Amino acid sequence: MSRFVASWFGSGLILGKLRGSDLGSGTVGALLALPMSLLLGHYLGWVAQVIAAVVVTSIGLVSTRRHLDEGDAGWIVIDEAAGTFLATVGLAIGPALAAFAVFRAADIFKQAFPGVSQAEQLPGEWGIAADDLVAGLYGLAAGHIIQALM
Repeated sequence: MSRFVASWFGSGLILGKLRGSDLGSGTVGALLALPMSLLLGHYLGWVAQVIAAVVVTSIGLVSTRRHLDEGDAGWIVIDEAAGTFLATVGLAIGPALAAFAVFRAADIFKQAFPGVSQAEQLPGEWGIAADDLVAGLYGLAAGHIIQALM
């Protein structure tokens, strides 16, 4: 069950099954979380998105703890889901899509975004989650700047 949860309901396992490589699985997991976050924000508001980000992060910390022997395995994507929820808090669809793009860029190109690669160096499950949360903050900031300019 922890593997199912850590893989964000199996989405992190899809590319490994299809092509034998987990490369890109984080984006698949994040893409699954994106409409969930947007719908939650639309119908229940930004507070619900914040609560969801906290809940997903907490569940992610617990579920990934059981797989620490694998490190930050590519199939573990609940951290990308948490980053997606954080990156899109309080944003309309256009700015949210831009925030998502910045979040994914910050997660993929960690060295170009101060703090992201440093967060990844935290021990255990915290290192698995923290880089995505810091990347999510980059996305959130970009999205709110764009939304303010609209």
